[in-house]
Amino acid sequence: MPIITADDQVLTVINLFSTDSRYKQDHLIAEMRKIVDTAAFPGWISSTVHSGQDKPGTANFIQWRSGEDLEARYAGDEFRHRTVPLFAEMTTWMKLLRTEATFTQRHPSQGEATEISPERDDYTVLEFFATPEESRDDLVTALGPSQDWLLETPGYRSHSVLRGLGARGYDGAFAVMYSQWDSKEAYDTFRTVPEGEQPASRRATQARLSSLVTSSDWNSYRVVHTRSAAQPVS
Repeated sequence: MPIITADDQVLTVINLFSTDSRYKQDHLIAEMRKIVDTAAFPGWISSTVHSGQDKPGTANFIQWRSGEDLEARYAGDEFRHRTVPLFAEMTTWMKLLRTEATFTQRHPSQGEATEISPERDDYTVLEFFATPEESRDDLVTALGPSQDWLLETPGYRSHSVLRGLGARGYDGAFAVMYSQWDSKEAYDTFRTVPEGEQPASRRATQARLSSLVTSSDWNSYRVVHTRSAAQPVS
């Protein structure tokens, strides 16, 4: 199963799609599964499809050997003339985000690696943060090491921070946080704790983020499908 790590130097592409109905979401997932199940692109490592929970939409967490391999995929006729028009027809917006993993943290109960797979029962949250270019690295730091207090949060399993490198469908600097929780109930409880009841460390992190983030968006997901290349990509 795919693993998120800050040590492997792979390019991570997070494709986020918003739809206006569950029907379109299901159709989009079906089309994404077809692409994933036949993927044989040079430099492609893995794809993991996520189904939106709180809001209709999908996410695809894709690992590539390099940006050159990704651009070759984008330049292909199939992608330009079938995939993009098909997805545009079913979505209200899409962001194709190029990122690199810079930080991962796990609760001790989660073992030695941050795994993503439909075999797990994670309640997954993807958060997108826009920021000025000059603040991107500070944002990545604020989302990562300064949130060690999450280890004491009931229901927390892991979170990973990915620095934005570029995008299609979004123009500007950004970072993404990918987090895993025991359940929707655990995450909702965490998110709705009144500020006055939050620990000082959490309030400090939020104050720092408020000074760095110009806009943000999030959705929750369940992993529904994954596939990796038959042979390791060197």
